[in-house]
Amino acid sequence: MEELQLIPVKTRILTPQDDIVDAIEQYAKDQIGPNDVVSVAESVVAITQGRAVRPEELNPGILARIMCRFVPQKGSMSSIYGMQAAMNVEGEWRMFFAMLVGMLGKLVGRSGLFYELAGPQAALVDDVTGTMPPFDKHIVYGPDNPEGVAEAIKKRFGCYGAVVADVNDLKRARVVGITSGLEPQKVAKILIDNPFGNASQMTPVVIIRNYAQAEARVVEHSQA
Repeated sequence: MEELQLIPVKTRILTPQDDIVDAIEQYAKDQIGPNDVVSVAESVVAITQGRAVRPEELNPGILARIMCRFVPQKGSMSSIYGMQAAMNVEGEWRMFFAMLVGMLGKLVGRSGLFYELAGPQAALVDDVTGTMPPFDKHIVYGPDNPEGVAEAIKKRFGCYGAVVADVNDLKRARVVGITSGLEPQKVAKILIDNPFGNASQMTPVVIIRNYAQAEARVVEHSQA
């Protein structure tokens, strides 16, 4: 019985002139089977959608300069530019309110409220150096309509499913767009070791081979 495998797909540097589904067809069409799940890095999807801005194009306000000081340094929101970029999309006062509630939540042992309330871009914005060159000098927003992107990938290649995923080297994986019938937590667990290579590796697409068979085995064992 075939085992589940992760197959990184090497591409060239993808830019706003590219369509992500066309790029997958160019570099991976012959590798994708009907039992596979195609996963693609959310930052690369966003780049192909033109959702990147240089820091000098932003004008950080007082709120961004103050609020970023209360975010741990490992997060994009710890940068004045990352914070302002998210504010430009989600709204300054929404994020200010989210931070106040988040601080109060921590006092009673409830963490993560800021990102729950601030809107999706607060978690998805990548600060400079957060993605592949030459876009490591840009702020990259989260992708637009990631569910639609996933569905378009599945429709084009006839695969078992597709996901747009936000994964990093800190053992954090989150599915931001997924086709119907897949469970985001299961796919995120498979991708937890970050098989994507958004820098010199240029492997922003990963095929989860034999996913359907692996899922079927899990069902069989649960019914045994």
